[in-house]
Amino acid sequence: MKYLVMLLACLLVPVTYAQSLLQQLSLPEGYEISYFAKYVDNARQMAVSPTGVVYVGSRKAGKVHALIDSDKDGKADRKIVLAQGLNMPSGLAMKGNDLFVAEVNRVIRFANIDKQLNATAKQFNYEVVFDELPSKRHHGWKFIRFADNGELLIPVGVACNVCTEDPKFGRIFSLDLETQKLTTIAQGVRNSVGFDTNPKTGKLWFSDNGRDMMGDDIPPDELNRVDTPQQHFGFPFVHGGSVLDPEFAKNKTLVDFQHFSAPKLALQAHVAPLGLHFYRGTHFPKVMHNKLFVAEHGSWNRSKKVGYRVMMATIKGGEVTAYEPFVSGFLSKEQTLGRPVAFAELADGSLLVSDDYANAVYRIRYNNK
Repeated sequence: MKYLVMLLACLLVPVTYAQSLLQQLSLPEGYEISYFAKYVDNARQMAVSPTGVVYVGSRKAGKVHALIDSDKDGKADRKIVLAQGLNMPSGLAMKGNDLFVAEVNRVIRFANIDKQLNATAKQFNYEVVFDELPSKRHHGWKFIRFADNGELLIPVGVACNVCTEDPKFGRIFSLDLETQKLTTIAQGVRNSVGFDTNPKTGKLWFSDNGRDMMGDDIPPDELNRVDTPQQHFGFPFVHGGSVLDPEFAKNKTLVDFQHFSAPKLALQAHVAPLGLHFYRGTHFPKVMHNKLFVAEHGSWNRSKKVGYRVMMATIKGGEVTAYEPFVSGFLSKEQTLGRPVAFAELADGSLLVSDDYANAVYRIRYNNK
């Protein structure tokens, strides 16, 4: 009897935790949040296929998931593991009917992936399309998107806290899948795990996580905009546009580095901005169109935790004019309840948010009743 009680308690904990987490979250008036899917191991970047299947990568779990909402009720009723044992398959992107997955050192492709699901395959086939990325795992997990020119954008973080690396690190690259050529889009980037193109201007915005071990409040994390090819954003010499590195900028001033680009918004240190997403849908009120959502994953080495929320930036004339919370409550009295990672839009305009701590994908909709 004793062991039966313990077993029942273990089974009930996840349900109770899930219910309490949703009740803890706070959104602006008129918005509702629910679970699109639970128990999605280490949910990271998402990609939505033309038929509405939501694919989800992971980091530590090494898995790629497929979430299927067969009856279109806003909840996934099927969950399929496409692959496991991969090397931090965090980054996902769709191109046509093909699913691209970025591991630490390579990019793989699941061709016609929805058809593979429909065939109820026991083993899902993929091919390696690029395998010349660095194999270092420190800051090696990826976030990927296809650019308007059809090339695949891939970041490679530095394999350190702060250091100078060879040109394969600390950059955002553009990969031509046909020629296999990598082109530098941005450099001086410590660790970007999120970017999106502003639909109005075509400019690429990206997040960057600042260095550690300089205290609780410096240096800032960053939101940046790429204006010119191979633009340099300061790392490891200048952090957040204003903080000189004690080692790599020793005996220098900010004037010495004025050719580096300052962030469009310097964020609080250690909030860890990851996924970025410009809202394109029409389900949210018109004023929300082109708002930039930012997933603040949250600090890991600060004396008092910060981040752990979804933020929303207003951009006018290429500048950030407002930055305010959109979903908060993932942190309660220093207790971590969830850690938002990335975004995706469904065809109906509702917004998905992944959470690699609570192993969940949330769906946010607007209810103007």
